[in-house]
Order: sequence, then C-alpha cells, then structure tokens
Amino acid sequence: MKNEKTYDFTDPYQIAQYIKDAQKTTPTKLYISGDFTESDLKGYEYYGPCHSCVIFAESDSALAFIEQNTDRLTSYRLEYDRRNSAIPLLDTTALQARIEPGTFIREGVLIGKGCVVMMGAVVNIGACIGEDTMLDMGCVIGARVQVGKRCHIGAGAVLAGVLEPPSKQPVQIGDDVMIGANAVVIEGVQVGAGAVIAAGAVVLKDVEPNSVVAGNPAKVIKMKDEKTLSKTELLDDLRKGF
Repeated sequence: MKNEKTYDFTDPYQIAQYIKDAQKTTPTKLYISGDFTESDLKGYEYYGPCHSCVIFAESDSALAFIEQNTDRLTSYRLEYDRRNSAIPLLDTTALQARIEPGTFIREGVLIGKGCVVMMGAVVNIGACIGEDTMLDMGCVIGARVQVGKRCHIGAGAVLAGVLEPPSKQPVQIGDDVMIGANAVVIEGVQVGAGAVIAAGAVVLKDVEPNSVVAGNPAKVIKMKDEKTLSKTELLDDLRKGF
C-alpha cells in the first residue's frame, strides 16, 4: 500500500491508525462476453479481446458496468475474495527467503534473510520473523509476534497475536527455539532462547531458555540434553539457495 505516512507496526495504536487511514478495497475480476468494442472499455483495465475479456476493477465500478450494459452482455461472471479490505498482502518480490504457494503474509511484516514460509502459513501485520526461521505448513503467526533467528514453528502451531486490548504484550520467541506441531503460545508469553515446546502443548506462561515444555497447560519436563538436540536438529540445506 502506497502511503506517505510512516507507521510503527509494533505499536497497536499505530496499526489501528494505519487500518483507519487505509483506503478500503474490494478488488474484483469481471469476466464478460458480449457485443463490446475498445471504446466501450476505455478507462478499464482489461485483458483479452473486447468481446470476451477479463476486467479488473473495484466492485462498485464492476457492478456499474454490469448494470449499464445488461442488454449487451451475453454472459458474465464476477469474482472477488475480500470486502473492504484494509491491509494488502506483503510484496515478497525482494525478500531473500523461500515463500511457498498458499501463504498469507500481510503488509507490515518483517521476514528475515533465509526464512522459509511453507504452504498455508499465515503471518499477520506487525510480526517479525528472524533470519533462517522456518514457518511450517498451516501455522499462524499473529499480529506483532516476534520470532527470533533460526527457529522452527511447527505445522499448525499458533503464536497468538494481539491488537486489542492494546495493553497486552505480544508473544516473543527467542533464537533457536523449536515449537512442535499444533502447539499454542498465548499472548504475552516469552519463550527463552533454545527452548523446545512439544507438539500440542498449550503455553500459558513464560518458558525458560533451553528448557523443554509439554502438556496442557505446558510444564517443564526437563532441560535440553544431547538426546533433545538430536531430535530437534535443523537442516541448513532447507534455508539455502536464494
């Protein structure tokens, strides 16, 4: 989103102001077939021959076109996937990271060099993902969550975001943390560097560095040892080549 004003996406009040200021949009694709010429489509962004093309337009404009040309349309189809959306997806073209299909990363997110974001992962506004961290399939990184370097966030895991109440602190994950599949870390929790959170754990309070927690609610079951290290090894090759 092009906007001259600069916002601090770590601040919930600034995020709220950004959303308020944003021009809300309902982009549509209008597929048309009918008796149309180039002059009929002047001012519209369209692709294909005039008698059978796709028009890209805001919903009001697309609906107006349909209403004004009912008698000339042989057929049409209107598609859209959002309504009055305020936050676009992040432009990932310049990222030195691997972003797989089907991810949803919103503007205002910071993605570090060497990160891997797998299919279905969702990263909300204000989140910061450290270098060489992997976000596995279907995990959810909520608004303002801070994730350190060289972490692994397992498939289906949830790091709870927080915009309101604004007094709540976001989740903070230290470096070299391993979070298992379907684990949940609630807002305000800080997870120390090197910690391991077992699959399915529900973490309600801070986790000490290099500790291993499991259960619901999660409790410390041991400190990391050689066996733990072998079971939580990360593969550098997954984070290279880009």
